[in-house]
Amino acid sequence: MVQSRRGWAAWEQDLDGHLGQWGSGSSCHCGPLCSASHRGPFYLLPPIHEVIHSRRGATTTLPCVLGTLPPSYKVRWSKVEPEELRETLILITNGLHAQGYGALGGRARMRKGHRLDASLVIAGVRLEDEGRYRCELINGIEDESVALTLRLEGVVFPYQPSRGRYQFNYYEAKLACEEQDGRLATYAQLYQAWTEGLDWCNAGWLLEGSVRYPVLTARAPCGGHGRPGIRSYGPRDRKRDRYDAFCFTSALAGQVFFVPGRLTLPEAHAACRRRGAMVAKVGHLYAAWKFSGLDQCDGGWLADGSVRFPITTPRPRCGGLPDPGVRSFGFPQPQQANYGTYCYSE
Repeated sequence: MVQSRRGWAAWEQDLDGHLGQWGSGSSCHCGPLCSASHRGPFYLLPPIHEVIHSRRGATTTLPCVLGTLPPSYKVRWSKVEPEELRETLILITNGLHAQGYGALGGRARMRKGHRLDASLVIAGVRLEDEGRYRCELINGIEDESVALTLRLEGVVFPYQPSRGRYQFNYYEAKLACEEQDGRLATYAQLYQAWTEGLDWCNAGWLLEGSVRYPVLTARAPCGGHGRPGIRSYGPRDRKRDRYDAFCFTSALAGQVFFVPGRLTLPEAHAACRRRGAMVAKVGHLYAAWKFSGLDQCDGGWLADGSVRFPITTPRPRCGGLPDPGVRSFGFPQPQQANYGTYCYSE
């Protein structure tokens, strides 16, 4: 929900009733900068790095530092959600006391490394935490803010269900990615994956609601000849139009391991349970390939009923393709006993 200053009134009054205000007793020696004629922001220092890189599960800090202290102020941290046309409040503080809001606010705190420090610390970073953040200083009737972007290291993978290509509307694609330990990729994430070698002809939904696909080698069956790049279908009807999905996932808290054998899908589930684990999801396998260098030249069942295997060192008898990647055998019959299984354990 978008929070207005009127919606924060009760909390601000409560803050003002506490022991004092952050910086009380300190004088502001900014000379002419403090004059009423000043119209530009000067209390908040511009960040040296506007993009902060992190991984899922990590603790990360979004820097926000004052150059000098106003006589009285508050700081609000919020997350900008452009695809949902809203800005979500995370935390508000007067320096002495702070209040968090929502799921992210429960994992966030002020760093307070020194009296000018208004930086936000987020613990246990999640996939949905990626995006734009705003540190806003409220000084009387004047506001000023700095914007930062939290970007997660991760991997993008195309995804379609067992019934074939182009089955998802936007909301089904979003749910499918979440079920595979991911979320719909953003355009920036797909572009990064393209620069790293992702070449895929099937169009898929992105988080912003657009439909695109990455092409490194232009060819007739893949949009025709021309320059390589991210081909776009533009914005589509989120309920009616149907495509595949491009999912994004990041580092794992646990590990993926292979159990050899000639197992059916039910036997694969039983084999993982005996080891205190679960059959791995597609996102688990991609993350293990990307971040742990998992290399296994054996097809194994995954939780969605597909059979795949990860290759970091390509070789002729291991899929035959020249580039690293996660290979797929598609979706065999669940009772087909030809494969091992990939398990995930935390």
